[in-house]
Amino acid sequence: MSGLWYDQFRVGQVITHAIRRTVTEADNITFTTATMNPAALHLDYAAAAETEFGQPLVNSLFTLGLVVGISVHETTLGTTVGNLGFERTTFPSPVFYGDTIRVETEVLAMRESKSRPTQGIVTFVHRGLNQRDQLVCEATRNALMRKAPA
Repeated sequence: MSGLWYDQFRVGQVITHAIRRTVTEADNITFTTATMNPAALHLDYAAAAETEFGQPLVNSLFTLGLVVGISVHETTLGTTVGNLGFERTTFPSPVFYGDTIRVETEVLAMRESKSRPTQGIVTFVHRGLNQRDQLVCEATRNALMRKAPA
């Protein structure tokens, strides 16, 4: 276990995650086809070349999964009960093949669980940035976290 217990988080805390990941064409094609998304902007090079981007875009749901996934090791691995949901997710800049994504997580809010005395709810803001420091994903998420064992 390397995640943090509810008691170890503080509002305003920012965690700069050690893991980074370069996105590949295989990542995008595998994810996009596995999730049954036929959008040409992800899979059709000729169609994507005619867009304002001039190339295929990485599927935004892959980007979201990658950003949250990179955060897990240093936040919730072994200490979460479950993901309660996302309040807001934005993709201000596109992700392309070859972009390297790094992630920062900020603790936005915390509260004790009303029905589970050994748990609390943490609201995280995960920010994914590319190698040019452009924000590519920002997601606000609530997680039900275990408190440290007595």
